[in-house]
Amino acid sequence: MEDWKRQPLGEDLCIISSPRHGFGTDACLLAHFTAPKHKDRVCDLCSGCGVVPLLMQRYYAPAQLVGVEISAEAAGQYRTAIRESGLEETHQAYEGDLRRLPKAFWEQFDVVSCNPPYFSAGTGKQSRMLEHRIARHEEGCTLEEVCQAAGRLLKYGGRFCLCQRPQRLAEVFSAMICAGLEPKRLLLVSKQWNTAPWLALVEGKKGAAAGLTVLPLLALYDENGLRPEAAAWVRME
Repeated sequence: MEDWKRQPLGEDLCIISSPRHGFGTDACLLAHFTAPKHKDRVCDLCSGCGVVPLLMQRYYAPAQLVGVEISAEAAGQYRTAIRESGLEETHQAYEGDLRRLPKAFWEQFDVVSCNPPYFSAGTGKQSRMLEHRIARHEEGCTLEEVCQAAGRLLKYGGRFCLCQRPQRLAEVFSAMICAGLEPKRLLLVSKQWNTAPWLALVEGKKGAAAGLTVLPLLALYDENGLRPEAAAWVRME
């Protein structure tokens, strides 16, 4: 596509972005919050252009990564990045609906991640661009459906990590528990120390006992710019 943009991601890696399918700071935060191990098989839902799996490859190099994306163009961007980065043996761009994933995928993954739509259908500012509406609003899948999909994909004891607006934390916890994923870890992210959190990162574990660890607040900036302690969370190269 003529408006696709190749963005380097360290040595021999790249991301393919477009005006319709790009990424933001939340994708970086999610990748580093998830931090898969080398032996892990990872599935990223609502994968878009594949930025989260590609960041995981750059910094954590898990055994296998599958990005599930309903948009043909976004899946094509990820597929192109896989080819240009020489990752055909460990990465797969799966074009399809997360609500209808084949049973061959069920209980096959150690880790599932997701940067889902943040707004319920009909709420928030509506974009004129269809691709942005699907990415930001629950027109294609709901929070409950995302958690149910993660529950099906994970092995017993597997981890599900997602990011969401703090205003929807009660919904996140409820949806996770209904899917058999016990909330185990919570990180709130703010722009500065004196501003309210704008992002919540939550980890649920399949089959785990109750007990939530709340991590210290992560503030990204101070009067001098990006805080050194936060730089590792948003690094791209």
